[in-house]
Amino acid sequence: MADAFRLGFIGAGNMAESISRGVTKAGVLPPFSVRTAHRCPKRRSVFQSFGVQILETNQQVVDDSDIIILSVKPQVVKEVLLELKPFFTEQKLLVSVAAGIKLKALQEWSGHKRIIRVMPNTPSAVGEAASVMCTGEMATKIDEERVSSLFKAIGKIWTAEEKYFDAITGLSGSGPAYIYLAIEALADGGVAAGLPRELAHGLASQTVLGAAAMVNQTGKHPGQLKDAVASPAGTTIAGIQELEKGAFRSALISAVVAATKRCRELSQS
Repeated sequence: MADAFRLGFIGAGNMAESISRGVTKAGVLPPFSVRTAHRCPKRRSVFQSFGVQILETNQQVVDDSDIIILSVKPQVVKEVLLELKPFFTEQKLLVSVAAGIKLKALQEWSGHKRIIRVMPNTPSAVGEAASVMCTGEMATKIDEERVSSLFKAIGKIWTAEEKYFDAITGLSGSGPAYIYLAIEALADGGVAAGLPRELAHGLASQTVLGAAAMVNQTGKHPGQLKDAVASPAGTTIAGIQELEKGAFRSALISAVVAATKRCRELSQS
């Protein structure tokens, strides 16, 4: 590959696995160009099963990679970066997916300025992530393009200023949980109306998936698509009226705002 590079993961959890599987399956990188380190035999075998190299230490991963994705829990980021600080050279790009850890802190702890911060979400596990990235002062255009290619392999990626990241976390980071609640409630409604549980669950999840696809693929405003379903004096508008009584839209707005506020509190602590 003309633009081949070596990709390393510090942290071999679910997010690292999702990204690794995505980039190798999409052909962005061959499996032998990806490496990580982990002491747990089970996690090592997971990555080895699709061709990822397993090294002995995180220091070796940094030394043997062009792009290093930091995918450890936020509470250990400082400790890990301080340990790896001597191994970050100017030729290496550090990419952090740790929630709530700002570029300034990443630069301070790593002693490195060639950094990109990315906020993905859990649907990365099925190739439908919503990710957003912002760049540090020394990251290049090629760095942006390479990182974009990695995260396009597991969904969609946008670029935004870091000042928006708390709100991004409140919307797309926490958002899947809101939708899971909605799917569960829709299925419960189907059961209450007489449907078998399995059928209700399948209909609810596919309905949410189909509605999201309609928004993404048609480019139409959600309100316009809603109006197309709600015929005069019909079943849909009757249901919408009940949702409005229960402040459905207001509750979702409040959830995003509350999650954003909590993210801001955690990032300042």
